[in-house]
Parts: sequence; C-alpha cells; structure tokens
Amino acid sequence: MEAYGAVLNWVIPIFFLLYFIEVFVAWRRGVQVIRGLDSVSSFSSGVTNVVKDVLGLSVGILSYGWLVQHLALVHIEATWLVYVIGFIAVDFQGYWVHRWSHEINFLWNRHIIHHSSEEFNLSCALRQSISNVFNYFTFLLLPAALLGVPAEVIAVIGPIHLFLQYWYHTRLIDRMGWLEHIIVTPSHHRVHHAINPEYIDKNYAQIFILWDKWFGTFQEELPHVPPVYGVKRPVRTWNPFKINFQHFWLLLTDAWRTRSWWDKVRLWFMRTGWRPADVRERYPVAVVEDVYRLEKYDTPASRALVVWSWVQLFFCYFLMIYFFAYLGPIGSPGIFWYGAFLFASVFAYTELMDLNPRAPWYELGKSLLGLYLILQGGGDWFGAGERVGFWYVGVVATHIALSPVAAFWLARREAPKRLANATAAVSAS
Repeated sequence: MEAYGAVLNWVIPIFFLLYFIEVFVAWRRGVQVIRGLDSVSSFSSGVTNVVKDVLGLSVGILSYGWLVQHLALVHIEATWLVYVIGFIAVDFQGYWVHRWSHEINFLWNRHIIHHSSEEFNLSCALRQSISNVFNYFTFLLLPAALLGVPAEVIAVIGPIHLFLQYWYHTRLIDRMGWLEHIIVTPSHHRVHHAINPEYIDKNYAQIFILWDKWFGTFQEELPHVPPVYGVKRPVRTWNPFKINFQHFWLLLTDAWRTRSWWDKVRLWFMRTGWRPADVRERYPVAVVEDVYRLEKYDTPASRALVVWSWVQLFFCYFLMIYFFAYLGPIGSPGIFWYGAFLFASVFAYTELMDLNPRAPWYELGKSLLGLYLILQGGGDWFGAGERVGFWYVGVVATHIALSPVAAFWLARREAPKRLANATAAVSAS
C-alpha cells in the first residue's frame, strides 16, 4: 500500500489540474457544467475512497495469485505482450463487474456513489465507493491466470486502468471520430451516466467500447436526447458516507419489513430497484418518473459556506499528502487513527454543506479527536514535526482548533436559509 500511496501523491494533483482546466474552459465557453458543492462532494468521496484503499479495508474472496499458482497452463515472461494481455483481461473483468453492479440489487450499493452526482464533469469521476468491502470477482481474471500473467503485472495494471477512466467524465468533449468505434469516449460515458429511458443501463465498458458492442449493451448518444444525470432514486445529500450506504439500508429495511420469507432472501439478488410488493405499497420511496422534470439537489448555501467547504477539502488533501508519503513510518495503529480523522473530517463538513443543524457538533467532535491525536503524539502530528517541520504541525493544529468556530458561525448564518428551504420542501410536498 505504500507504493500505491506514493503513486496517489503524483496522480491526485493531475486530477485537480485537469478539473480546474475544465472549469476554465467551461467558463470561457459560457456553459454550466460545474456546481461548487457538487464538486466538493465528489472530491470528498474520492478522499474517502483512496484512504480506504491505502488502509487495505477490503477482503478478497479469492486471490489472483492463487489462481496463477494453481491454474496457469503456461508462464509468460514479463514482456510488453504480458502487459497487453493483462490489460485486456482487466478490462474484460471491469466490464462484467460494472454491468453486474448495475443489474444486481445488492451490488448496486457499491456503485451508486459513482452515479449519484446530478452533474457530469471530471470531479464526479472521483465518486468512488467505500462500501465495496468484499471483492467477489477475481475469478473473471481466469483467462489471464491460465496464460500465466504474473500477479505483479496485474497489480501494476490495476491502478493504471482505473486512472485512465478519469478523462472521459466531461461534457466539453464532443464526438471523437474513429476512436468512437474502439475506446470509451466522453460521448459513450455521458450515455452511461444518464437516466433517460433511451440510455439507462448502457455502455458499461471502461476502456474498450467493443465489449458493449459484442455483449449487446451499446447505445450511442442521440443528438435529440440530451442526457439527464443522476440516479432514479435521488440521494438528496452531499455526504458521501450516507450516499454509500443508502441503498444497502433500503434493502436491509425492506428485508426486515416484508412478510414473505422468500422475498427476504431474493430481494438481494433481484434486478436493481426491485422491492417486495407488500413493502413497496406500505413504504413507497421517491423515484424519478419524468427525467426532464428532475429538480437537482441543492442547498441554499452562501458563498462563504461554499468557500469554506473548498478550504476543508483542501485541508484534507494537505493531510493526505503527508499520510501517503509516510504510511510505512506512521505504521499501525497510527494509520488507522489518521484515516479515522480524515473520515470524520469529510463527514462533518459535508453535513454542514447539507445544512444539518448538528453539523457544528460533528465538527467539534472531529476537532477533539484531532487535538487528542496531537496530545498523544507528544505535541506532534504523527511525526510530521521531525519529518517535515513543526510548521506543518502548527498548520494542522490551528485548523483543527478554528474549524469548529467557523462551523458554528456558518451554521448560525445559514440557519434562516435552512429553515426557509425546509418550509418550501414541506409546502411542495
């Protein structure tokens, strides 16, 4: 995980740079593809995902190394050919994992976060899951294992394959000529993220669009059907933790409430969105019927709250740079305390973005945790004073001390808007 953390410290600045280039180009063209809080929520989801990954908070049901060791028919040396074969195998696996994550009820929980944004821009590419605790799909790499592609090669290809999926989350690039027939382009992926009846559950491919064409799930973008983005059951929150587990909670409560024992079992494996009839009647949930009348989720946030949310996001990034650079020296259990603080930070400030009146208290709790960690470290922040300099510790401590003050002030400032928004929602219902 140390190597992955080091790679992230190189890649994340590129993601930010490309996003701000997209912001600039959209501004120059006079088109609206960015909303501040939506983008903060997206990047915050990315924070939780990469922290979870470097902490190794997932379980593989079957390891690729075991497949190679026991089932390889031949062993290919680590040449360029091996990387090509490995890349195609990883992309084949990605297609089916992606498709099943859309089609099977309990698997949708691990993917809903990625589709939860009602915008489509580079930031939403980073809406990645923290709920995919179990990896069920290593068996799909069987073709690579049979050909003896080493586990080390797959380990290198995996992050590269993931990072290559970032660039096509944009509305600013139109059709790309002959490339449309070979690779996934922004046009293809706009279709995939859309909830229009013509587009939903299409274009699952991640790099090579050929998989969709071969397996019957391809749909081109239609000039007369503008994509509408989001999910059919809108998430109505900026908090990535809530988004990650909303669908699972619905499945769990449906399984508890339904009177049919058969439905309690099968609802997990049915087509995504299926609910037992008795529960559906007694406990209806809001579903988008007319996509062209979708009212995007928003909070009446002031410019001050939007700016503060970006400050909080970049403070988390400031902490992550050190975290990923010194994962090994920080060691266990330190890395888990560090990760817990980052998770608590994201939870607190995204609750404030949602105008939750309890958000300042979450912020206070996060800060008390941070001050406790500094005291436990003898006035240091996980050894940063020695490795980087005590200026770093000073920045961290100052922000931790001042953030609850800012949160209480902003909550009081935004309270009239929150109450007005709540009153309007009740009147509309």
